[in-house]
Amino acid sequence: MKILNLYACLGGNRYKWGEEHDITAVEWDEELAILYQERFPNDTVIVADAHQYLLDHYKEYDFIWSSPPCPTHSRFNVSMKTKRKMKYPDMALYQEIIFLQYYYDGKYVVENVIPFYDLLIQGHKRNRHIYWTNFNMPSILSERKNPDLGRTKNVVDALSKFHDYDFRKYKGKQSIQKVARNLVDYEAGKTILDTVMGIRTKQNINQTELF
Repeated sequence: MKILNLYACLGGNRYKWGEEHDITAVEWDEELAILYQERFPNDTVIVADAHQYLLDHYKEYDFIWSSPPCPTHSRFNVSMKTKRKMKYPDMALYQEIIFLQYYYDGKYVVENVIPFYDLLIQGHKRNRHIYWTNFNMPSILSERKNPDLGRTKNVVDALSKFHDYDFRKYKGKQSIQKVARNLVDYEAGKTILDTVMGIRTKQNINQTELF
């Protein structure tokens, strides 16, 4: 498949996707893009605004995964309302969901954290994440147990072990902990891609039987 991986970060979702697909990753942070390319040298990595790239190139791909920035939607953000300047929730998240739902013919996933507010568009809640898709999601995406970060002395080390990646390689402007928290469990990413592949295989068999 031709896959578009938006807001790719360090490719947590992509880690177990293998090398048989034609994958394009879009990431605005140049340092993250460099590290992603080192991790997945066969992928095409583009430094750009993922939101605009989706609008300009969505017709070119069979499967699209988008993980828009989550801080303005997170429950943690509300807990910090007395300690930091608040921002409007970033509605680019819902723009992409609606756009893909009505204009895109392939399979898609839009992933984010479960927000502090009631969902404006219903999705599939799995652990601390929510996924908007145009296909049925498995009830269990991963058997792996997430680290208990509330009881962990070193969050970065715990997440490095969980994601099988040394986040201290990152030397960019963002917080290392923030970058580490952004990654999706790679087993969840694999389960979702396997589900999409299974749907496509079944569709191809059905089309072959018609002829």
